[in-house]
Amino acid sequence: MTLPVYIAEVSPPHMRGQLVTVITVLITAGQFIACVVDGAFSYMKRDGWRYMLGLSVLPSILQFVGFLFLPESPRWLLQKGRQEEARQVLSRIRGCQDVDEEFDYIRTSIEEEEKELRGGGIIFLRILGHGPTRRALIVGCGLQMFQQLTGINTVMYYSATILQMSGVRDERRAIWLSAVTSGTNFVCTSLSIWLVDRVGRRKLTLASLTGTALSLSVLSVGFLLAARYSPPVTLHPLDSHNSSCTKYGYCGDCMLNPACGFCYHENSSGVFDSTCLPVNPKTTEHSAWGGCANQTETLEGPFWAYNFCPTTYSWIVLTGLLLYLTSFAPGMGPMPWTINSEIYPLWARSTGNACSAGVNWIFNVVLSLTFLHIAELITYQGIFFVYMGFTVLGLLFAFGCLPETQGLQLEDIENLFTGPFCSCGTSSHLTNQNIQYIRVKGNNYLPSDNDTSDID
Repeated sequence: MTLPVYIAEVSPPHMRGQLVTVITVLITAGQFIACVVDGAFSYMKRDGWRYMLGLSVLPSILQFVGFLFLPESPRWLLQKGRQEEARQVLSRIRGCQDVDEEFDYIRTSIEEEEKELRGGGIIFLRILGHGPTRRALIVGCGLQMFQQLTGINTVMYYSATILQMSGVRDERRAIWLSAVTSGTNFVCTSLSIWLVDRVGRRKLTLASLTGTALSLSVLSVGFLLAARYSPPVTLHPLDSHNSSCTKYGYCGDCMLNPACGFCYHENSSGVFDSTCLPVNPKTTEHSAWGGCANQTETLEGPFWAYNFCPTTYSWIVLTGLLLYLTSFAPGMGPMPWTINSEIYPLWARSTGNACSAGVNWIFNVVLSLTFLHIAELITYQGIFFVYMGFTVLGLLFAFGCLPETQGLQLEDIENLFTGPFCSCGTSSHLTNQNIQYIRVKGNNYLPSDNDTSDID
């Protein structure tokens, strides 16, 4: 929550989008490195996960030391009345002494905001009572909500499991393929640094949501084909424990029950001698009884499948995952954070970002905790069709409500939310050049005599 606000407040307007986007790029770089570390430690016979978690101490220490050298934001210092210190910090981060014009601009805007806040009260309630800021909060929280409803963190958290579900049998291979998806996410997110100030926030977000919806349909079709052509259960042994597993007729049905797994043999012609068996209560790597109850496997089997069915359609799911990350990463990955760091006035910036970040993490937790359970109820292809529906709703929301903030001073962006809610996305003809002609005095907007065209 803090980093986008800090970078937005210390950045010059023409570089703000790129610098805030760098945060998301480095997060995806960390995810990729973490996946590579996971792949390396997967070769340990036991307790590899302890090393995976323990190594997180090193970046935490580096980050703590780095924070000790960060100055406070000039805007925050001015808000606290520390003018000389604010001027010094602004000169330091701009690399020059001639900062009088920017310093006076920031100070004037803060003084105007302080006049509005003289009544005191709880900031969140003042946000709800102030029309432009309330609209900005709805847009900011909506973007963060739809970022999670597209299923991004479900894909990232469960990428190895999803690949296994699609038919990738080897667990270690699934881990390395998940590293490939994380690498794709990192590379494509890096493109947003170049695109954000060339294409603009609004167009980048709309294009990203469109591509994400299409790629989710590919992902769903991959799982649908895998389920439709799921191998049949050919053996139905007697079960003294009366397990429901032996009653299933196809592998896909067997997989939807977390208490069951698919035991099968395989040769060049396909799957044979297949059985749906109960899982060993101590480990999901073996069945409780039957041909897959021990650890010995031959070239033809028996093989034990838990969370996946043998299929030839795994490549469609992998393609869908890569297309999904290629579409999501440059736009919906960083843009909700970038836009939220820009759209609130100074007095509401920290509270607005805290609210939107809270919405992000609430939906993150909800989707992460419910993914596997919902998949059991409506199948794997069903849950990705649901995510596609949410993505289409997000596209409509962004098209109607998201304005373009590219190149504007933070203090000018509030003007974009002064009209009726969800008209800001359609009034993009109020360009950055036109806004430069607007002089703000209280709540009156006085267009310059030089150019009054395109100003509502």
